Amino acid sequence: TAELKKRILGAPGLSVAELSRLNFELGEAFASAALKISGRSRPSVIGSHGQTVWHGPNAVPPNTLQIAEPAVIAERTGVTVVADFRPRDMAAGGEGAPLVPAFDLFLYGHGPLKAVINIGGIANTSILRRGKILSAFDTGPGNALMDEAVRRATKGRRDFDRAGRLAASGTADEKILSRLLSHPYFLRMPPKSLDRTTFGPAFLDRIYPRLTPKNIPDALATLCELTARSLWLAVMENAPGPLSEVVISGGGALNAHLMRRLRALFSPSPVGVTRIPVMAKEAACFAWLAARALDGMTNNAPSATGARGPRILGKIVLP
Repeated sequence: TAELKKRILGAPGLSVAELSRLNFELGEAFASAALKISGRSRPSVIGSHGQTVWHGPNAVPPNTLQIAEPAVIAERTGVTVVADFRPRDMAAGGEGAPLVPAFDLFLYGHGPLKAVINIGGIANTSILRRGKILSAFDTGPGNALMDEAVRRATKGRRDFDRAGRLAASGTADEKILSRLLSHPYFLRMPPKSLDRTTFGPAFLDRIYPRLTPKNIPDALATLCELTARSLWLAVMENAPGPLSEVVISGGGALNAHLMRRLRALFSPSPVGVTRIPVMAKEAACFAWLAARALDGMTNNAPSATGARGPRILGKIVLP
């Protein structure tokens, strides 16, 4: 619901009692979703990433918090749940993110050099070749800044720029773009990961303090170009040669304007989408991570997170 979404976005400001309540409410919501999806089938395990309310890889000590009580999910569904994956990697010296590269390696790791990219709220990439992760990290903003800009310009009537049509009708501001691309995060070497605030609402406030239907096309064109260009620069700076292909997943794959810009930037390397439905890849990833954990198999990618070595991520809750 809109009210639940508002509380999730405001979670860092909740009291301990309110956060605990939200943790259990989300557990109920996740359990309902799992039951609806599974229908008459009975899954062997449910992998639940949870809802991130805080991720502080650079804090002292590094820490993270995902909520949606797995005990509630296990109780309601009668299925074993594996959840809370990130803390184990952080305990081993990693950033707890990104976790998708291990799955990327499983799906796409064999063969010549390629970049596998997921564009959700933030964007990340895995650069793979012949069974190895050469580099994997969060590249910068994905859809989050664009979505927030649309919400502000429309006073909440719209949540995103469908197919990137508004961005396509605007013109990117190269002066603003040049300034944004000099952000310290883009200058850091991998492994690295993003928290929720680096490219969040406050960042948008500094660029566009007032967004209206009149200036939103140019603002979206600029923010879309920031996502595309920061992705392209990150991949090209870390790929040791020409790419055989670029594979895209996540909500960004549904943004036609963003996809056009990525194809233009990565040319002549072909740019396509994942074999798994683009909006389901991360769900498939956490199912895979859960199955690995349940089988006692390591499921992180130390080269991506900076962890001291392979670890089994996830806490297991029996039904």
